[in-house]
Amino acid sequence: MTKATKEKVLIELGHFFESCLLESSERESISQEGDLKVQIEKGRTLIETVHSYNGWFTPDSIKKSFKGWSIALEEQKVSSWLKSYELDNSNSHKVGVIMAGNIPLVGLHDALCVLLAGHELHAKLSSKDFQLMNLVLEVISILSKEWKEKIIITEQLKTIDTLIATGSDNSARYFEYYFKDKKRLLRKNRTSVGVLDGKESERELEGLADDIFTYFGLGCRNITKVFVPKGYNLDLIFNALFAYKEVGNHNKYANNYDYNKAVYLLNKIELVENGFILLKEDQGLHSPVGVLFYEYYEDLATVEKGLNQSEEELQCIVGNQSFCDTAFGKAQQPELWDYADNVDTLKFLLT
Repeated sequence: MTKATKEKVLIELGHFFESCLLESSERESISQEGDLKVQIEKGRTLIETVHSYNGWFTPDSIKKSFKGWSIALEEQKVSSWLKSYELDNSNSHKVGVIMAGNIPLVGLHDALCVLLAGHELHAKLSSKDFQLMNLVLEVISILSKEWKEKIIITEQLKTIDTLIATGSDNSARYFEYYFKDKKRLLRKNRTSVGVLDGKESERELEGLADDIFTYFGLGCRNITKVFVPKGYNLDLIFNALFAYKEVGNHNKYANNYDYNKAVYLLNKIELVENGFILLKEDQGLHSPVGVLFYEYYEDLATVEKGLNQSEEELQCIVGNQSFCDTAFGKAQQPELWDYADNVDTLKFLLT
């Protein structure tokens, strides 16, 4: 399978995501083969029904995921991503991928990297994201007969040569032991933070809200803590977050919010809240769902030093400072070359 053919499959996959987001009248005007057209209709149905299997996967969340993938898999971006890789790999292995299920299609990037590198994908799908990932793997199988032969959905990974696994710190220790004789790429708990200096525009603060609330804050690229200068007016953050007030009506989110609020109040911990998010002054990085940690700072150099020391806990640092790697509003809009944990997955699989 040539590099150009692989690129074409990815671009067509992007068109699939785009088609799933079109209205029925618009979809009728698109010329698609029978099997693929069936999958598009199935994707459209899943957008509206998957929340019955996983309450976190609302139609809006799935649409955001599909939209993100349709943009990421545009022709120019696919070409830019793959131009520096030599994909003619004749040394094929069985690569097991244990996928997370915290946000829709979070395991797709790993799956694509395995197939692009010429390996056999042994995918252990998360029960939380089984329907969507299974659908997309079926679409890939339609787009490429060669990749179809390399996609195996399984519960057992006893015969694999290499492992890619995403999970908690505890599960990573288990994977480290159980697959100690295999080549491994293990990912642990990570989160993202925002660094504010008080000069942010209204639009940038709206982007901060997106980075906090997209997918209900369940992703490792979601901001769970903000650093603000001493004396900063927290109302500026609250005003930006107000656009997401409807999250308070989501059952699972509201349960987390109410639980955390009750625990903090019982422990007489001081909070700032607005009915759908709790702001808690805390030196930690990982805040629970419904809570945003904040910390005042005297100078940015101290913040930078502290974040460097916490590098292995961080996925993104959002802000306008030189040591920040992500712009406001872009944390949940990664490009294909924005690898998890800053480890080049495709390079790992090609060596």
